[in-house]
Amino acid sequence: MIKGMDISSLTEVERCGGRFYDHGREKDLMEILKSYGTNYVRLRLWNDPYAPDGRPYGAGCSDFATTLQLARRAQAQGFGRLLDFHYSDFWADPGKQTIPKAWRGLDEDGLTQAVYEFTKKTLEDFGAAGVMPTMAAVGNELSNGLLWPYGKTPRYQTIARFVSAGIRAVKSVDRTLPVMVHLDNGGNQELYRNWFDQYFANDGEDFDCIGLSYYPFWHGNLADLEANMNQVALRYHKDLIVAEVSMGFTTQDYKEYEKLDDAHRKGCATKPELLAGLDYPMTREGQADFMKDVMSRIQKVPENRGKGFFYWEPAWLPRYGSEWATQAAREYIGEPGKGGNEWANQALFDYDGHALPALSAIRDFS
Repeated sequence: MIKGMDISSLTEVERCGGRFYDHGREKDLMEILKSYGTNYVRLRLWNDPYAPDGRPYGAGCSDFATTLQLARRAQAQGFGRLLDFHYSDFWADPGKQTIPKAWRGLDEDGLTQAVYEFTKKTLEDFGAAGVMPTMAAVGNELSNGLLWPYGKTPRYQTIARFVSAGIRAVKSVDRTLPVMVHLDNGGNQELYRNWFDQYFANDGEDFDCIGLSYYPFWHGNLADLEANMNQVALRYHKDLIVAEVSMGFTTQDYKEYEKLDDAHRKGCATKPELLAGLDYPMTREGQADFMKDVMSRIQKVPENRGKGFFYWEPAWLPRYGSEWATQAAREYIGEPGKGGNEWANQALFDYDGHALPALSAIRDFS
């Protein structure tokens, strides 16, 4: 089973003072993760996460250099490496798929070529540096398409064209490199059936793995995730990976760690009104039990198609200077509002950086 971690914000967290501990001893994060059974990392890649005047967008500033450095560290630990192309200068998800600044003004043909060339050159450069990824995700949470407005649902012909360009680019560099296509809302059977039916009906290129995001406070209960994974496996005969998953370990706020006032911080994404329907309590023990249940359900997917998971941002500690989006980033995506860290109570380390019991649960599951 892939026991993966998305550690894309790690460099920024460390720069802002984040440190990690196992049984009271400070260690390198990747050494700790390896000791708890991690065998893969997921690294997002943004095209150019800086404003024209040079201001960084934050959230790890996952540019080529930062991502390459993390890939090197992961490779040194023997981890597999999933490179996640967002095809945007910042977050790409169901609520936003913003065209990179350098690609603005291109028509559909130009964007198709840009996806191909960017994907191909990136992989060639990783290969030349000696850290070729071991898997590639073409796009991130593509439920509503990519490169809006051209590739926004229901324009599935254009979506298939853009995604296929990325797949062809990957295979042109290494035809054996597995390719993932990834949607969010992992408990929604209708979404997955409609999206992939439309993709293949519009001559989408073949690929290797379907990725699902599953957050229990947004995407239904675990029975919904299980039912959808089983449906997808039998309908499309693709390997499945829960490409993003997390669960909270506390409802305690972390304002004192961020050192931001309420006017500048969003606070926990897990608002109290979202917690009522959870299968497990947001406690340390609840987080561990949740991960055992997730792994068990992945293991039972038909045709042995359940291949593993990536825990999302297990090391995103609440530290001043590490925010989900800087002011410059919010200007780029057109989303006014507050910054700060929304995710710290869903990490696999407490606010002081100490390993939580869920890591032992992940290590011991087989």
